[in-house]
This record gives sequence, C-alpha cells and structure tokens, in this order.
Amino acid sequence: MTTGGDLRGFLTSRRAALTPEEVGLPSPATARRVRGLRREEVASLAGVSVHYYVKLEQGRAGNVSGQVLAAIARALRLDDVETRYLRSLLQPGRHPAPAPPRARPALRSMIGALDVPAVIHGPHLEVLAVNHAGKALLDDFEAMPVAERNTAKWMFLNPRARVVYRDWARIAADVVAVLRAGPADDALSRIVGELSTRSAEFAAFWADHRVAEHQHGVKRFFHESVGDLTLNWQTLHLPDSQGQSVIVYSADTGSPSEEKLRLLASWTATPAPVTS
Repeated sequence: MTTGGDLRGFLTSRRAALTPEEVGLPSPATARRVRGLRREEVASLAGVSVHYYVKLEQGRAGNVSGQVLAAIARALRLDDVETRYLRSLLQPGRHPAPAPPRARPALRSMIGALDVPAVIHGPHLEVLAVNHAGKALLDDFEAMPVAERNTAKWMFLNPRARVVYRDWARIAADVVAVLRAGPADDALSRIVGELSTRSAEFAAFWADHRVAEHQHGVKRFFHESVGDLTLNWQTLHLPDSQGQSVIVYSADTGSPSEEKLRLLASWTATPAPVTS
C-alpha cells in the first residue's frame, strides 16, 4: 500500500520527529504551532529549493536522483531501513503480489530440530512454519486457517497475543513498522486494508509511518504454565528465499527463564517414533 499519501505522511512524520537544535539550526525565536522541522528547514539542510522539496513531499517531483535522495535522508536523519523505504516510495509503479511464499523443507527440518522456539516468516510476516517450542510459547499457527497465519493479523485480531506479550503495545507498534518495511505489493495492500478496517489500534500505528527491520532484542513473555519469561530474539535473514527470515528465541544461560523455557519445550515436544 504505497501511495503519494504514504510518501507525504512518511516525510511529514520524520520532520515532526526532529527539532532545529537536533540538526544544528538556531532555536526558534517564538513558539511553533507545529512541532518538528519546517519544510524550508529540511530544504536548506538538503541543499534543494523549498519549491522542489514541497513538490517532492507531495509526490510531484518526478524522478528523484540518488544524490537528492541521499541529501534528504541525511537532512531527516534517516537510518538505513528508513532510507530504503523512502527509495521504494519514490520509485513509480506498483507490483502485483508474487506467489505465496513457502518455506523450504530443509528450513522446516532445521527449526524442527531446535529445542528453543523458532518461527519462519515470509516477507509480510506470514508464518510459514513454527516448531513445537514456538507453538507452546506463542500459538499454534499451523492449526489456523492459512489466511490467518500472519503475525500482524495475530497481533491485532487474536486475544492470545495480548496474553503472550507483556509489552503488547510496544511490540505491536514494532510489528507494524516491520510490516511497512516489506515489499509494496498487492499482498501488503490486502493485509493493511483488512487490519485497518478491523483494528483501530492497527490503523493508529500505521498512521505513525514508522519503518523498522526485524533484527534482535529482548522481549517479555507470559505462559500460563510457567509464568513470566524474558527471552532474547535474533532474526536470521535468508538469502534467495523471497524475503523469508527465521526468528529464534533463547534465554540467558543459567537464568530462571532458561529453566522455564526448557520445561515448556519438554512438555510440548513430539515423542520420537518407536523403532523395533
């Protein structure tokens, strides 16, 4: 769902997140009605005319050179993920959704061999596979209809997510930011359209125009059988896999969460077949 409104909203939100002092400009002599940088200040920092920047923000600038894009990114203090997103907004045309992604059997076997939770995601947070520990910690996505096997949909439409995540609002906002950074195609439009009409919270987060990439961090979880867990998560981006990634969750060695996670995994493990 990439439109001129997305470009305007994204640039406006990035301007609003900065103050003149943060970018080395003099403090305003009087209070401003609108927070953040003005268009003329961004234009000055980027070395372009105000007229050109206004046209760019409105999606009327036509072909934007890499040099200008880099200058705008520097002026707005965009990180690498935000800069890539801005570049995608400035590229004309839309893209039809590719065939639904499928996890390779070898990847499924890999996460199935792990004793810690692991999930394979598609480019729009489709849950392509989840191992037994992941089902125990999060939810049994493989028991859901295929159309519902999506972390963004689960986060906002399934009450289970608010039980699992102790910091639901923060995690939910991050999920929306990651979803926005995905490929701008018809599949994204369908997901965003559905969630915007079914969840006011999603619509509010989407309007923030945040962009992020799944990388690594720490999250707090809750499970009825073992209580609270604090787990590390790490994303492994897979080359030549249609934007797929694997997220693996683990606990600090020797921590109470490690023992709880071990218990959780042992209770949900699939017994090995008996051979004679």
